[in-house]
Amino acid sequence: MLSSLSRRSLSTASKPYRILGVQQVAIGGANLTALTDLWTGAFDAKKIGDFQSESENVDENIMTVGKGPLGTIEIDLMMALDPAKKPNPSSPALNHLGLWVDDINACVEHMTGAGYVFAPGGIRKGAAGHDICFLHPKPKTGKGGEGVLIELVQAPPEIIEAWEKAE
Repeated sequence: MLSSLSRRSLSTASKPYRILGVQQVAIGGANLTALTDLWTGAFDAKKIGDFQSESENVDENIMTVGKGPLGTIEIDLMMALDPAKKPNPSSPALNHLGLWVDDINACVEHMTGAGYVFAPGGIRKGAAGHDICFLHPKPKTGKGGEGVLIELVQAPPEIIEAWEKAE
């Protein structure tokens, strides 16, 4: 078994960034009210915002579960503004997984150099105000998310500090 120091040095030795944890899980459905009722009623999620984007075809409620900078996970409940248009955030229902990263620019540069392909749109502000980008789930050429849309999210200083204290 590797010591925690050995595991850390293996995982960060060749990369100019660190993945700090799960930032969010995005769930799509045909009825945003029903999704919100489920997550607030059954799972005690708290609504912290909402977001709409015609270009991304999404109507979204931004929720959280858990406590503390490393224990809070965002749950994005999403519905298509127009179900006939693409992308449709409810297909598949588990739309994407978001990961906190300590340096999104270094991460994207490094992964691109290693042959990974990112979805169109580049690094931009996401619904919660953090810089984000998406690893393409199924690029025609190059490496991608193996069928999963993965969002990289720039961690704010308090997440980076909490992660460093937890080491």
